[in-house]
Amino acid sequence: MLLHHCTWQEVEARLKRSTGIIVPIGSTEQHGPNGLIGTDALCAEVVAHGVGEAADALVAPTISVGMAQHHLGFAGSITLRPSTLIAVVCDTVHSLARHGFDRIYFVNGHGGNIATLSAAFSEIYAERSFNGQGHNTPAVRCRLKNWFDGPAIKSLSEELYGDAEGSHATPSEVSLTQYAFPESVKRAAMSPEIAPKGPIHDAQDYRHRFPDGRIGSDPTLASPEAGKRLFDTAVEEVAGEYQQFLSAG
Repeated sequence: MLLHHCTWQEVEARLKRSTGIIVPIGSTEQHGPNGLIGTDALCAEVVAHGVGEAADALVAPTISVGMAQHHLGFAGSITLRPSTLIAVVCDTVHSLARHGFDRIYFVNGHGGNIATLSAAFSEIYAERSFNGQGHNTPAVRCRLKNWFDGPAIKSLSEELYGDAEGSHATPSEVSLTQYAFPESVKRAAMSPEIAPKGPIHDAQDYRHRFPDGRIGSDPTLASPEAGKRLFDTAVEEVAGEYQQFLSAG
């Protein structure tokens, strides 16, 4: 069930039987010559919606712009400052907590969000501690889950792509978008086949080191058929972890 497709009465009724909610979060950034700019947000959303159906979970609207300053050398990329993203996540959680949601599970599609999300969770917990909350209100718990790094999904990515998976504009994430949005499949020649690897810093440095946007990957290997396998594996793995999160203390 999607929060933004509900009425407020339906949400109130839902809260009587579950106080958990899934929040997809990603990024709007370049993904190499054949990857969609929305890849990270789209992957998180597709997996979260699948988990919502599999686990009978409520799913919030996707936070589609993340921390991606290092991609600004490529046209179309959009970023939030870390401080801005922290504020967005904190306000989202506080809004949901006010209604009674106390288990808030972020399905993330962008590695660049991880540090900022962890900092946001610390801000949320610190505010509750300093305000003396907790004696008569449920404890709010937040969890970050990267759809792409569970044991099962990593094993499948290794099986499908080996060393060509890389770390950005990967064939796994491109395959997932090709499965979910077959009308948007892009084809492009790439040289070298597997992109170089290395560190990333600011936008100018990134564009200089990785001129076509890829890092260590060969996304020409992507396919909708592989995307279906990746989707099924990710949904099963993430749904199981979400249900464990709800039952944990």
